[in-house]
Amino acid sequence: MDKSQKSSLFKVISASSMGTLIEWYDFYIFGSLALVISTKFFPSENPTAAFLSTLATFAAGFVVRPFGALFFGRLGDLIGRKYTFMATLLLMGGATFLIGCVPSFETIGYTAPFLVLVLRLLQGLALGGEYGGAATYVAEHAPKGQRGYFTSWIQTTATIGLFVSLMVILTTKNILSESQFDSWGWRVPFWVSIVMVFVSYLIRKKMHESPEFAKAKAEGNISKNPLKESFGNKYNLKFVLLALFGATMGQGVVWYTGQFYAMNFMKTVLAIDSSQVDTLLGIALLFGTPFFVLFGWLSDKIGRKSIMMFGMLLAILLYRPIYKSMYETVNVAHKELVSEKTVTDATQRIIYKVYADKTKVKETQNLTDLTIKTQMTINSEDRWMLIFLVFVQVIFVTMVYGPIAAFLVEMFPTKIRYTSMSLPYHVGNGIFGGLLPAISTYFVTNAKTNGDPEYYLEGLWYPIIIASVCFVIGMVYLSWKNETSND
Repeated sequence: MDKSQKSSLFKVISASSMGTLIEWYDFYIFGSLALVISTKFFPSENPTAAFLSTLATFAAGFVVRPFGALFFGRLGDLIGRKYTFMATLLLMGGATFLIGCVPSFETIGYTAPFLVLVLRLLQGLALGGEYGGAATYVAEHAPKGQRGYFTSWIQTTATIGLFVSLMVILTTKNILSESQFDSWGWRVPFWVSIVMVFVSYLIRKKMHESPEFAKAKAEGNISKNPLKESFGNKYNLKFVLLALFGATMGQGVVWYTGQFYAMNFMKTVLAIDSSQVDTLLGIALLFGTPFFVLFGWLSDKIGRKSIMMFGMLLAILLYRPIYKSMYETVNVAHKELVSEKTVTDATQRIIYKVYADKTKVKETQNLTDLTIKTQMTINSEDRWMLIFLVFVQVIFVTMVYGPIAAFLVEMFPTKIRYTSMSLPYHVGNGIFGGLLPAISTYFVTNAKTNGDPEYYLEGLWYPIIIASVCFVIGMVYLSWKNETSND
């Protein structure tokens, strides 16, 4: 490519990536604030049930993504990529802003969680149409033999969106007092998104249709019924199912384990201070994000399958040792207690503990229902150890996720590409991946109730089993070659 072609292509990538990044930011604000949201939109009598309800609402947005993939994928193959993912951007932005406006459970009762669920479903529908459009749009601009590299920039947006959401939350917390953030400040990250969406909309408005789709449309070679041709055609359906069960299913659980499950694990199981978790997760993501591009580029050279399958295998073998190490790193049973102070009032008893390595623990016991809430502030050495362990998981994510867009694009013909690639991607990520936080948290909670000494590892069985099944199917049936489109 000459300089003008490269410049034009990077403008396409920038415009597509910015919009996709904002949509991921909108989507993940909810997950990043799950603990706070559980106290605002659900009954407060049972904190564990409220948190599980919040995770279930979060998961609902993932479950509905395949329907968004079908609806917007069909539009994208009928009218074009550009106009479709402009619509998804506005739908996502509007739903996110309105979540920040919903009154609390104390104000409107069960109407609050109902409204949040509806808005969360709208977010899921929008994201279901966004990713396929952006990935297809960039891939159809990229030269053959370089699709892995150029589409990998789109892959960074999910992680950067999570990173930006964490930074906005941390900034808001630092600007406001703890009481202000708890009262109304948690709504600010939802409100901020509307400005970002407006800017992205203006940028996307100036984009042109992808050359491959424009050519197909000019030649009258676009599909009249993308859904029927994608899923009613046995030959194409075979590729859809192979993409799901041999790639995206495993990629989805690895993605959510390495980022969201790791975050929830540190906040709920390890009881580390929420701001500390957001900071160390943000650092791990910052270090890991460039590897999306590295593995996307490498997939152009040595093949998508080898990188994705190796990433899955590493995750399957190393998840339990990694999470055991995370647990033991901050386990106070191995630390020397140097001071303890108890403060009691009419409603609660607070115990402050300080350990020799400067770890601090605050235990708050409610004297009415005897529930205990623990909050840990970890020392610098433990913090960097956790950053490293999360970073390793992010590397697994980049291996399976970096090449996936190019892999999916190359499996399907232009006229039904948006529809065909969107469904397996969003079933794999939205259902198999999106259900992971709720299912794994339930496994952990259940194992803890039953007295399992390693209860904190039980939630990992879900991603390990799903990734193992996907690994076997992928190794047996996926092609080792790139450019496998069944045109």
